Amino acid sequence: MTSPGRYHLLLASEGRPVQHGWWWSEQTARDKFRRWVGEYGGLPGVRITLVDEESGDVLAAWPDER
Repeated sequence: MTSPGRYHLLLASEGRPVQHGWWWSEQTARDKFRRWVGEYGGLPGVRITLVDEESGDVLAAWPDER
């Protein structure tokens, strides 16, 4: 069995998963992250995260909580 991809994108609402995506290309995953922020970022309680599943690093998150 092969893995679905290294880069995992998660869209959650009020802490519950709504949509997932996995890509092997980091650039593709980052492009999709930006698209999801544009499409869903204004909804209340939304959290979007992009994680490198190989390293466990969070590469991007919306909203940015820094």
